[in-house]
Amino acid sequence: MGAPIRRLLVIWLAIELVDELVFGVQDSALPLIRGDLHLGYAAIGLLLSVPALAANLIEMPVGLLADSHRRRRLVIGGGLVFTVALFAFAAAPSYAALLLAMCALYPASGAFVALSQADLMDADVARRDQNMARWNLAGSIGELGGPGLLVATVFAGASWRGAYAVMGVIAAIAVAGLLLAPGPAPKTDAHEDGLRGAIRAALRSLRRVDVLRALLLLEVSDLMLDVLTGYLALYFVDVLGEPAWVGALAVGVRIGAGLAGDVLTVHLLERVAGTAYVRATAAAALVAFPVFLLAPGVVPKLAALAALSVLTAGWYPVLQARLYAALPGQSGAQLAIGNVFRMAVTPVPLLIGLMAARFGLGAALWIFAAGPVLLTLLLWRARDHATA
Repeated sequence: MGAPIRRLLVIWLAIELVDELVFGVQDSALPLIRGDLHLGYAAIGLLLSVPALAANLIEMPVGLLADSHRRRRLVIGGGLVFTVALFAFAAAPSYAALLLAMCALYPASGAFVALSQADLMDADVARRDQNMARWNLAGSIGELGGPGLLVATVFAGASWRGAYAVMGVIAAIAVAGLLLAPGPAPKTDAHEDGLRGAIRAALRSLRRVDVLRALLLLEVSDLMLDVLTGYLALYFVDVLGEPAWVGALAVGVRIGAGLAGDVLTVHLLERVAGTAYVRATAAAALVAFPVFLLAPGVVPKLAALAALSVLTAGWYPVLQARLYAALPGQSGAQLAIGNVFRMAVTPVPLLIGLMAARFGLGAALWIFAAGPVLLTLLLWRARDHATA
C-alpha cells in the first residue's frame, strides 16, 4: 500500500469514526432532545424511522451509480451534505427542522461513509479482511466515544447541540482531507448503458448463490451483534429485575468488550484466515451464549457477555469483506444490494418482540442461538462447496 493510499486510509477510518460518533451521541442524546423540543414517543418513533426509510430508498440508486467515474463526486457530495446536516441538526429550532436534518443525514451517510468503505475495499483487494477489521475498530471507538462527547458538551454548557456542532467540525475536516488528498484511481463505468445496466447487473447478482450466501451470513451474524445489543438492557431490567443502571452497565460492557475484540481481530487476521476465524468463534459462541443466559447472578452474566462480545467482534468485518469479494467490480452496488436484502429481513426484530410478548423475553432470547448455529452451517457448506 503506497503512501497516498495510506493517507487516504487514515481519512477513511476518520470518516467511519465520526459516523459512529454521530449515532453514539444520538442514542444518548434522545432524552435531552425530547426534553428541549417537548417530543412525544410517536414523534421520536418518526424521527428514527422516517430518515432510515429515506436512506434505504436513496442509497440504492447512489450505490448503483457509484460503480463509475462518478464515485468521488458522490462521496464528496455526501460528505458535504453530511456536514451541513450535522450543523442544521445542532441549530434546529423545531421538530420539523430536526426531522428534515435527519432525513438528509442518513442518506448522506450512505454516500459519504459506505462508499468510502467501498473505496477502502478496492484499494487493497488482498487485504480486505484486515482493512475491514481496522474500519470496524475505528467505528467501535466512535461508538464508545459518542456518550463521552455528549457528557463533555453538557458539562461545558453546550448541551446536545454542542455535541452535534463538534461532530460537524470533525466531518468538515474529513471532507477537506478528501478534497486535498489525491483520490483513488477513478473507476471506469462498469456498465455502458449507465443506471439501467447497473440495475440489471445488481438484479443478476441477487440471483447468485455466493452473493445471497454472503448477504445471509451478514444478517445471521447480526442476531448476535446489533439485534442482541438492542435487547440487553431490557433483559437485565425486565427479566432479572435489576435497576436501570445495571442495564446501562450491561450495554457498556458489551461495547467495551467489543472494542477489545476489535483490537484483537486486527492482529489475529494478520495470521489467521478470516472465514476460519469466524467458524472457530461461532462454535465458541454456541457455548458462551447459553452460559450467559444460564449463569446465576449479574456478575457471572456480565463476564459471559464480555467473553461473547470478544468472540463476535470479528464477524462483521470478515463477512462484509466476503460480500465485497463476491461482487468484484461492484463495490458500490453492494450498498444497493445490501439495502434490498435488509428490507426483506426488517421484520426479524418485530418477530422476536412478538415472541417475547407471548413467551417472555427470557425465553425469546434463546432464538439468538440460531445465529452462531446458522453461521457455522453456512460457512461449512461454503467450504465444502469450494472444496468440491
